[in-house]
Amino acid sequence: MSLDDAPATAMYRRRAETLTREAGSGPELLCAHGTLMDRTMFDPQIDGLSDEYRVAAYNLRARTERAYEPYDLFDLVEDCRATIDALDMDEPVVAGMSMGGFMAIRLAMEYPEEISGIVLIDSTSRPHPEEDIELYQGMIDRGREDDHMATSMAETVTHFLFGETTREENPELVQSWMERWETYSGEAVYQEVSSWLERPDVTDQLAGVDVPALVVHGEEDESIPFERAEPTVDALDAEQALIPEAGHSSNVERPAAVNDAIREFLADVY
Repeated sequence: MSLDDAPATAMYRRRAETLTREAGSGPELLCAHGTLMDRTMFDPQIDGLSDEYRVAAYNLRARTERAYEPYDLFDLVEDCRATIDALDMDEPVVAGMSMGGFMAIRLAMEYPEEISGIVLIDSTSRPHPEEDIELYQGMIDRGREDDHMATSMAETVTHFLFGETTREENPELVQSWMERWETYSGEAVYQEVSSWLERPDVTDQLAGVDVPALVVHGEEDESIPFERAEPTVDALDAEQALIPEAGHSSNVERPAAVNDAIREFLADVY
């Protein structure tokens, strides 16, 4: 069976309209969300950038009926390519937050001719440290059999996904995502985290990747502190934007600052 005919990839080709939201016209930006998030995390980018650009965001497998099957980052690369094809996009810039960025890096490595650039939001080409891998593995193992995420786990996750300033000053935003996480099944979360948890370090392979890149990073990111992303910046010769008072979900926490950085980058690319 070819990748184009594979059921998961075909899902994006045959009903992309149900898995995506888009607005605007012109040069294109396609957005891929991070773990536990969904396409709505990019609503601020769709709303803020679609005056000049065609901006789309899509749900990765974890937010679809394919959430319960094993998959990896290269499967997500093929899903992204299928989405680009289904939306009839012409070499878009691909923006990925965290897990979406892990995918975007591999897309740029494998298919640089199919995109015009990448935006990495709170992401990195480096693997997680062993202590983090053990922590996350324990969390997803314990919750795998649960019908939905426990409130206690959702509360813990807020420290990984949001910065201290956001948790203190915008508790409504944090609570709205917690309520969404509590609807996720343990198996879906297990497969989502497993898709990237033990990914290898690809930093040394990025020197030959010739695509424009922007690294956007929240200064309060506790999941992937910026120093873990600095080797990625160097390897890609990327532009960078550090976002004050933002954590791991910087494009949601401080959308205006992130939009300004992306808009400037897109103006250079296009």
